[in-house]
Amino acid sequence: MNKKDKTAKKMYSKSFNELCDDRKRIVMTMLKVKKLDKEEKQDFIKIPKASFNFCRYSIALIVWISFIFKIKILLVIVFLISIFSAIFTIKRAPLIYIYSNTIGKIFKSKNEFLSIASMRFAHSLCSFISGICVIILYFGNESVAWALVGIFAILKTISAIGLCPASKIYSCATNKNSTCCSFLKKKK
Repeated sequence: MNKKDKTAKKMYSKSFNELCDDRKRIVMTMLKVKKLDKEEKQDFIKIPKASFNFCRYSIALIVWISFIFKIKILLVIVFLISIFSAIFTIKRAPLIYIYSNTIGKIFKSKNEFLSIASMRFAHSLCSFISGICVIILYFGNESVAWALVGIFAILKTISAIGLCPASKIYSCATNKNSTCCSFLKKKK
């Protein structure tokens, strides 16, 4: 037994080579954790809270104005905003971008972490529902379409106050530990 092994055995009750192997395993584990952290950071984005609120409240307000005053073009605008938000993600969503580069430069706010995939799903669902409403408004029965717009306005209001159903559905369906959408998950 060499001097390193004797010293290592005395202090750690392991040989020097075993300690080196342990160190390698620890370093490899830490590298894997760092890699996971980087991947997780890519799934979330930091957005100024005020710009996110501006986006939510604006869309809800536009839908309500469209519903109350029966203005079809406003619903088309909501459809376009939500489809562009889904395509460009929350980071470059039109209303987030507008607020961040105008009012957001003057009035700073705290940041909020948002799931990119969850927000993309929510914007896609918003564009789908508003698209259905627009199609029915222009090519179908207007009274049915305005009833759907009323329901959509209620959903957007719920989303605006922070209880986004689409985001919750996405989180529920993709979270492995969640039991709320257990019928969608594979059973082992």
